[in-house]
Amino acid sequence: MNTWQRRSVWYTGVLVLSMVVFTLLYQYGMGAYESTSLTFLQAFQFVVETFTTTGYGAQAGWESSAMLVLVVVMDISGTVMIFLALPVVAFPAFEEALSTTVPGAVENGHEDHVIVATYTPRVETLIAELDSRNVEWVIVEPDRDTATDLYEEGYEVIHTDPDSTDGLRAANFTDARALVADVSDQVDASIVLTAKELDESVRVVSVVEEPDRARYHELAGADAVLSPRPLLGESLARKVTASVSTDLGSKVELGEDFDIVELPVHRGADLADSTLAESGLRERAGVNVIGAWFDGEFESPPEPDSVIEPGTVLLLTGEEAQLERLADRTRSEVRRHTSGETIVVGHGEVGRRVTAVLGDADLPYTVVDRDDDPGVDVVGDATDPDVLERAGLGSARSVILAIPDDTAAEFATLVVRDENSAVEIIARAEEAESVQKMYRAGADYVLSLGTVTGRMVASAVLDDEDVISLDTQVEVIRTRAPGLVGYSLGDADVRERTGVTVVAVERDGTVLTDLGPDFRPRSEDELVVAGPDEATNRFTEVFG
Repeated sequence: MNTWQRRSVWYTGVLVLSMVVFTLLYQYGMGAYESTSLTFLQAFQFVVETFTTTGYGAQAGWESSAMLVLVVVMDISGTVMIFLALPVVAFPAFEEALSTTVPGAVENGHEDHVIVATYTPRVETLIAELDSRNVEWVIVEPDRDTATDLYEEGYEVIHTDPDSTDGLRAANFTDARALVADVSDQVDASIVLTAKELDESVRVVSVVEEPDRARYHELAGADAVLSPRPLLGESLARKVTASVSTDLGSKVELGEDFDIVELPVHRGADLADSTLAESGLRERAGVNVIGAWFDGEFESPPEPDSVIEPGTVLLLTGEEAQLERLADRTRSEVRRHTSGETIVVGHGEVGRRVTAVLGDADLPYTVVDRDDDPGVDVVGDATDPDVLERAGLGSARSVILAIPDDTAAEFATLVVRDENSAVEIIARAEEAESVQKMYRAGADYVLSLGTVTGRMVASAVLDDEDVISLDTQVEVIRTRAPGLVGYSLGDADVRERTGVTVVAVERDGTVLTDLGPDFRPRSEDELVVAGPDEATNRFTEVFG
C-alpha cells in the first residue's frame, strides 16, 4: 500500500466515524432540546446535508443554544473535511491517474536478453555495447522514482525488486542470455543466490567493489565475478611507470610481433610541439598513427598538420621494438633519468592499487586523503593548495587523482594545474560523461570507471565479440563484419563512416597488419578495429 492509499484509508475512516458521531449527537439533541423525535436515518440525512453544504431544508430553525452550537461545529467540521479531501485524496488521485506507469514485467516474447540490476551510470557503456550488437536488455529498478525517470527517458525498464524470485520472473529470467548484478557487494550476492535458485543455466555476472569479497560471490554461484576498480588503478599507475621505464604500459597484443598502444606525450618530450608531419613517426620510427586524443577529442586519422602538444595521447600500431624506441621520444628528458615523485590523491580501492603498482616498480609516492588511514602520508582536502604544498606538489612529476567523486576530481584538477603547470595529471573518472570536463580542467590522461566496467561486463556476457582493450581510452574489439564482404576498405570508407580504424585481420590463423585501402575482407575473417567506444559500436551497427 503506497502513501496515497494509506492516506485515503485514514481519511475515509475519520470521515465515516465523524459522521456517525454527529448523527448520534444530532438525533439525541433534537429529542432532548427541540422536542423533535428523529430516526437515525433522518439525523444522518441532516449530517450529510451539512457536510456536503447542500442545505438543511425542513429541519432548519433551532431554538436551543446547544443545538445551535452543535450545528456550528458540524458546519466547521464538514468544511474542514471537504478541504482535506482535496490535498489528501483528490489531488493525489488525479496525479496518479495522469502520471507515468512503469511496467512491472517485460512483455511476452522478451528472450535472449540481458537483465541489468540495477541502473547506475556505469551501465551506460554496457548498454551502448549491447545496442550496437542488437542484443536486447532490460533494467530492473526497485526505486519507483528512478524507474519512472528512466522509463520517461526511453529506457527499457521494469519496476520490481531484482533480488526476489518474483522480480526476476517478471524480467523473464529463465529465457535471458545473462544477468548483470551491479548494486552493492551484499545485494549482488543476494541477487546471485536468487537467480541460481530459479535457473542455474542462465549466466550470472556480478560486479564487486571490494576484490576480497569476490570469493563469496563465487560461492553464491556467480559465473563471472568482475572487479573493475583494481584494473582501473593498475592502468592509471602504468601511465606513470611506463613514462620512466621501457615498459609500454597499456598495450594490446594483436600478433606475435604486432601491438597497439596508447602513448601520452609528456611536457618537454622530443615529440612535443611538433606536427605529425614533422615528427616523421612512420618514416623514422616505422609505426602507424591510427588516431590521437587532442584535449580529450579523438581524431582518426589525425591531420598531418595537427600539433602534438603536451598531453596528446597517440594511438599507434607497430612492432614492439619500434614502439619502445618511439616511447622514449614521448617522455621528457627529465623522465628519462629520474623517477621523480608521484602524488596519489585518494586511498580507496583504486588508490591502493595505484600505490601497489608504484611500489612494485620502486617509484616513490606520497598519498593524500581526507581520512587518516594507514598508508596515508598527508591528511587533508586535495582541493586545498596548502595540502598539496605539504604533499610536495611543487617538485612532483605526476599527480594521480583516484577520487571517486567526479565533481571533486574536476575541481582538484583545476587546483593542481593552477599550482603546477608542468606536472602530469592522470585522473580517474566515475562516469564517462565526466572525462571531457576533466580534460578541459587540465588533465593529461583520464580513464573512467564506467568505461572499464562496461567493457568488462560486455566481454563477459557477449559470446560473439571479444573486447580486447578493457583499460584504455580507446576500445579495441575483434569482430566479424559481413557488411564489408565484397568491398575494399577504401570503397567502404570505414574511417569516415564510423570513426574506427581496421588495424589487423585474422585470416586462417595468421594476423595480417599491412592493410591498404584495396584490402578486401572475407566472410571468415575476424577484423580487429580500434576507436572510441561510440565509434566501435557504430562499426558493428553499420558492418556487423
